[in-house]
Formats: sequence, C-alpha cells, structure tokens
Amino acid sequence: LINKAMIEIPPKFVGRPPVNPELRNEKTLFQKTWNGAEGLAEDVRYYGKWMRDEAEKRIGQLYPKVEVMEEMAKERPDLKKYVSQKLTVIAWFWVHTVKSPNPAFASVDVPLVSTFMLSKKANKEAYVEPVIEGNGYCFTVKTGKPRDIKAVKRGTKISRGSFRCLFSDVPIPYAYIDDEANAGRMGTRLMAIVAEGKHEKVYMPPTKEMESVALLAKPAWKPDIPSRGTWASNAQGRRYGFRTFGDYFTNRQLVALTTFSNKVKEVCEQVRRDALSAGLSDNSKPLSAGGIGAIAYADAVGVYLACGISRASDYWNSIATWEPGGGFVAHAFGRQAIPMVWDFVESNPFSDASGNWSSTCMKWIERVVRNFVPSNSGVAQLADAQNQNLSNKRIVSTDPPYYDNIGYADLSDFFYAWLRPTLKHVFPKLFVTLAVPKAEELVACPYRHGSAQNAETFFLDGMSKAMHCLTSQVHPAFPVTIYYAFKQSENDATNGTASTGWETFLDAVVRAGFALSGTWPIRTERTHGLKTGTNSLASSIVLVCRPLAVDAPTATRREFVSVLKSELPVALTHLQRGNIAPVDLAQASIGPGMAVYTRYAKVLDAEGKPLSVREALALINQTLDEALAEQEGDFDHDSRWALAWFGDHGFEKGPFGDAHTYFLRFNTAENALKSAGIIESGGGDVRLLKPNEFPADWDPDKNKRLTAWEGVHQLIRALESGGEGAAAALVTKLGSKAEAARGLAYRLYNLCERKKFTAEALSYNSLVQSWPEICRLARETYKPKPHQDIPLPGQE
Repeated sequence: LINKAMIEIPPKFVGRPPVNPELRNEKTLFQKTWNGAEGLAEDVRYYGKWMRDEAEKRIGQLYPKVEVMEEMAKERPDLKKYVSQKLTVIAWFWVHTVKSPNPAFASVDVPLVSTFMLSKKANKEAYVEPVIEGNGYCFTVKTGKPRDIKAVKRGTKISRGSFRCLFSDVPIPYAYIDDEANAGRMGTRLMAIVAEGKHEKVYMPPTKEMESVALLAKPAWKPDIPSRGTWASNAQGRRYGFRTFGDYFTNRQLVALTTFSNKVKEVCEQVRRDALSAGLSDNSKPLSAGGIGAIAYADAVGVYLACGISRASDYWNSIATWEPGGGFVAHAFGRQAIPMVWDFVESNPFSDASGNWSSTCMKWIERVVRNFVPSNSGVAQLADAQNQNLSNKRIVSTDPPYYDNIGYADLSDFFYAWLRPTLKHVFPKLFVTLAVPKAEELVACPYRHGSAQNAETFFLDGMSKAMHCLTSQVHPAFPVTIYYAFKQSENDATNGTASTGWETFLDAVVRAGFALSGTWPIRTERTHGLKTGTNSLASSIVLVCRPLAVDAPTATRREFVSVLKSELPVALTHLQRGNIAPVDLAQASIGPGMAVYTRYAKVLDAEGKPLSVREALALINQTLDEALAEQEGDFDHDSRWALAWFGDHGFEKGPFGDAHTYFLRFNTAENALKSAGIIESGGGDVRLLKPNEFPADWDPDKNKRLTAWEGVHQLIRALESGGEGAAAALVTKLGSKAEAARGLAYRLYNLCERKKFTAEALSYNSLVQSWPEICRLARETYKPKPHQDIPLPGQE
C-alpha cells in the first residue's frame, strides 16, 4: 500500500504546505519552502495525533492508570517514591493457562510461562514470582537478581515440548495443551504490569481491578478470515484454538483496533474540509481515479494512517512479547511466521512508551513520507510472473518465493483483515475480495493442492514457466540475479545434505534454460536467527544466471565430478579469502558447483540417464566436504589431532584408548598436547579445553608449542570476554599465524553444524564475521615489527 500510495500521490501533493489548521495559522511556516513530502508528512503527523486524541476520548477508560498503594511498597523500597501516585501503564503481561492434567488439581488453571524475567538490565532486574495459596496462586513482582536465575528464566517450561504443573510438577505436553485450547478451555491470567516512572520503567504485580477492566471490553466486530495456512511453523500443525485471524487479539485489542480503524474515515472527511479551506480544488475525483483535489488528498492522508493501523495490529495482539533485555514490546512478526506465544504483552496505545500509537506506529509512517524523494520514485505493477512482459530487454534482479518456506498470502491476511475495513472506501477495487487472493501464489502449499506431491508439481511447473518467461526476454548483455536465502536442511542417507526447496527451485531454473555462472553471498539478513539457534543464513545467496549456450556439450558423470573436484576447491579458497561467514559457506558453494553442472546441456550417468539436480547437489556437497578436509593438511599435527577428536567427542570426555589411536595417526602424544595447552587428561579420560578454560594471560611469543587450535580458541575467548579490541590485541601477537586460526574456524564450524553443536558453531562463525574489524583495530593500535605481518582477509 505504501508503494501504491507513493505512485499515486507524487507529484500531485508533494512539495506543498500542509493543510492542517495548526500550521496554516503560523505565517512563518506557511511561507516556508516545503521540500519533498514535508507538507504531507506534517499532515500525517497532525491527523494521526488528532485520531489518537479522539480514540482516547472514546475508549480511554479501558486503559486506566495504576495506583501505587502503600501496601505494595512495604516489600518494594523502589516503589516508595511513587506511593499514592497514578502511573501510566505501558503494558500488561498476560499468560495462557490450562487445567492441570493432574486429577488432584484438575480444577486449577495453571500458567504456561516461558520466562518469569521482566527486566535483565544490570542493577534494574525484575521478575515474577508465583505464590501458591492452597489450591490457588497469585503472582508477585520482585526486583534485584534472583537467587536461581536459571529457574526464573525457564518459567514453568521444562522442555521444548512441555511445561510443568505449578502445583504437582506433572508434565503438561503441547498435545494436551492443544486439545484443551481447541475445546475452549485455554484461558489467560494477568501476570504483571509495567508502568511509566520517572525516567524508568516500574514493574508491578497484577491487581484484580486491572484484570476486571480488561474484561469490560466488548468488541462490536472481529475478523473472521480463517487462519489455516499460517501454522506451518507450529509443531505437528497444532492450532491452540486459533481458528481465525480475529482469535489473535484480546477483546480490548479488538476494541482499540476497530476504534482506530473507524476513525480513519472520519479523519478523511476532516482532511477534506481542511483542504478546501486551505485552497485545494473541490474536485470530485478520488485518489483511486486519479483525482488531484481535496477528496484525493484526504484519501492520501487516509492511506498513511491506515499503514499506521497495520503497524498497530503487529503490536496490539496476543503474539507480541516483552523483551526483558531492552525493556520494550517486541512485535509479532519478528520473522515471516506466526509462532505460539505463551506469555504475551498487551500494549497501551495511549502511553508515551513502547507499543503506543504515536511513536511506535505513526512516527515510522511519518518518516517514510518525510524522506520520500519524488525524483527517485519507483513504479510498481501487478503481473503474473509466468506471463509478464515487463522484463523484456531489462535488467532483472528478483527474489522469488522459497518453495514452502513462507506462505506470504496466508500471512498477509493478518493485516488485510484490518486494512480492508479501513481503506475499502479509498481503494474499492483493491479490497473487493474478503481475503487475500491465494490460488495463483507460487508456493508449494499442500493444503491448497491436496497433497505434498501435487504442491511440489505446482511449484515446479509454475517456477519453470516463470523462469522460462525471463530467459525469453532477458537483456542479452546482462545476467539475471536471483536472491535465494533458503538453507539446505534435509539429511538424506543416500545423497547427503539436500533440500526439496533448493532442489525444486534449481530444477526449475535449469529447465527454463538458464546456466548458473556463480553465486554471490550478500549480507542482507540479521544474525538474530543464528544467535537463537534457528536454521538460518547470515546472507542472501544471489544466483547469477545467463541463458544456456545453444552449443553446450554433453558430459558424463565422471567428467562432471572430475571438473567439480578441479574447480570447487579453488572457488572455496576465494570465498574464504573474501571472509564469507562459515554459516553461508556451504550455500555459497552451490553456485560454483552448479556452474559446472549447468555448463552442460546434459550430464549422463553410467546408464545414460540424465543426472538429476538432487544428485548434482549431493555430489557438490560431497566435494565441498572433501575440499574442507584436504585443508586440514595445512594445519599442525596437534591441531589435526584436536580436529579429529572434536569430530568424535566435541568438548566432552573420551576414553584414552581412542585418543591414543589418534596420537599414532597424527604423530603426536599426550605430553605434547598437554605442553601445547589444549587438553586435560586423567582417570583414563581425555578432553579438549573449552575456550573459556584457556588462560587469559596467554602470550603466543612465550608458547614453545604454538598451535592453530590454541590460537583460534584464545581468539574466541578474547572476543567473547573483551570484544573485538581484545581479539585484536591477540592478532597483533599472532601475526601471520592468526590467518591459520581463522582458517581453522571454517572447518570447526562445518563440524559443529553436522554435530548440532549450536553454541560452538556460533562462536566460530562470530570470529570469522568479526575478522575484518579485528584486523582493522590491530593495524590501528599496533605497528608490526619488520619480521611480522598482520594479514587482512583476502590478502596473500
């Protein structure tokens, strides 16, 4: 919608003074030259505030202030300065509940709490403590560091698949919770309140009054669009009672969103009157028909206010959470999925803090408008990728759907449910359907096509047509670049690592007549996914494609493998010298491998059958593993022993007999490894030291048996304890040997990914990603001696 509004509005309304009365009455502002979209931005800000004030008059009683009572301050000295004051609530903390599965407590609605932590800020810690009272319980809020921090952070969750009963410790599996929720027996309970203090956030226990006020909200309308397609991210398709998009919102949130949505039409009428008063023509054409008068301008302002409501729906729902580290409301769509959230926060639209209407919602929309430059405007057109002619003789860079990874149309209904009633008077044709159209969306969605096989066929055929459409129109002088950030994740015992999504997509690209000339890893993604252990990339992988040569030869499987083994290791070295993140290495290596595969018209196996994309991917991954293993020969004997041991045992203990076998294989010994300072042995066991166990006063110049293994783990210890500056200080001492440590980090990440050592993988990946900054700091703070060198990534 922002794209559409940007196309429709400029240059009609951009570069003129605002129409709102406040600014019209100020001559100095009126005489000012309004550059870009500044006047329009001022109107968006003004009418957004007007809408907030009008909404507060109507529903403000549903968001009362909380009074700090004398009794609350008895055990909370931090509350004494607020006694008898009424503080504005920022958010209410709610938790889902179900009946205990233990028959002795079957009447109790037990809480499903993922964490009791409210604030993790140093010296400002706050947490919830449940207090059991007979067959009931209440929540209290405490400040300071908890005695058992792990228990507080864990809440009542005992594993990734279950909670525990607060009274009996009996496990509550997700399947039981799903059954209870779908039977209408999952409830909610207020757990805590956060309010605005004097330059601080004040965490308070729940009150009966606050809970009862929330129950007073009676929404007149609720979105009834089914939410079937949005639950792919939930284990085994559990729905937890969420059948429609309206179920994602509490009654109070429904009332708030409906109120703000209804106000947009009122605001548009007010803008029209003000625009007429400011001198705009009384042209009867609306914005959707190309109008340029007061009605069209009112529609334009309404579009941006509606975008604010879209942001509000992302924050005012029962999927939004509280970030205890930063002390703010985290919106629902942290990624392109709707996860289940057990304890959520309900924002106050009328506060001055996180999750409110003015700054969280409208301020960002205002910024978009204010920073819009008409001369740099783009054009958006709706077209079917399988039949379009927009790309004829043009340079194409595209980001296609990722097989079944994201159901964009299904997820869009979350916002469409609120945009339709808000803007259908502005764009009646755009909002003619009750829900977002989905039939032609090019994703492999089984529920739309009856089975996973039918969905795969639909995706392959459609993507092949779309890619063929591109090959037939592509500009002959330029390649087509295709962004693809979909990680290989399936493990096939026969063919190695593979992915149906990648295989099917690449198959479509090849069928369309494209040849891959390479892949470029482009840093476009946040690293949050890797930090939380999710299977994500740090970069998007850009496929560089050109039409296959008409005289492309045919090759045998043996010839393909021979060329692959010759070219892929060279490409791998180039990627590593470019400091590609280890998490992206396997994905980026597909490009050079597929470049070999797609240079041939066909690759035939021993029986004369064409080698499939899946088989080619398996051979590429196998060759990549071999190339990484061959790089081990560049490391010292002790580090090669440690690599082999790490592959079997990680940092855990192992029998001395196994260690002795590796001693012989790598020409080293127990005493040598102890002297190198990388192992601990005793009692018939051997184990590798973890990074945090290495000495902080380590000096490589005094180490008589310096190893790449110790170098990489000392760098990780320094990076994690003292940041990039501390790691840089070590790099200056390691000199050229620091590059061997960085190279070892790639191999270790590869091992960790295979072994599912998530925390260790993060450490090795972080070291490589920080390497350019570490080397920059090293060069700035230290002048090397003549015989030393501190190489930057990519330098020989």
